[in-house]
Amino acid sequence: MNQATPQTALQKMLAQPAQAGVYRLPNHPKGEKTVLAKAAKSLGFASFKVSLGMSEEMPAILAAFGRDLKFPAWYGANFDALNDCLTDFSWHEAPGYIIVISGADALVAAREHFAELNAVFANAIAQWQTDNIPLWVFYEFAGTVNAADNLLPTFQRPE
Repeated sequence: MNQATPQTALQKMLAQPAQAGVYRLPNHPKGEKTVLAKAAKSLGFASFKVSLGMSEEMPAILAAFGRDLKFPAWYGANFDALNDCLTDFSWHEAPGYIIVISGADALVAAREHFAELNAVFANAIAQWQTDNIPLWVFYEFAGTVNAADNLLPTFQRPE
């Protein structure tokens, strides 16, 4: 007799589109990304890691999204194209999506670009919510205290 493993509290949370959003990962727990990746995999979610390489230049940042999210060749590396690709993962269909962004410390200082990028994420998250599909975006910052502390909510993993 093979019983399904009950979902963890984290899996249940990630499966809820209404709770999806843009968050910063806590700095202290070294295993946070691993726990998140395992939960995403167990749910069959597509999980992506985007490395911005500490850039604050939008062309390089938008190119990093295209590269690391494996966007189609038509991706134009601009905010409109980013929105189009984030709201249509037809080349990588899944019941949910998780994007973990590293190297964004310099981007936070360019607040206008940071805000515009997060507005694109928020729009994509809202569009996926209408289809009852969660899209989560997590920032992982290198420093222990940074400007994002007051700009993004910190993800609180349920126990």
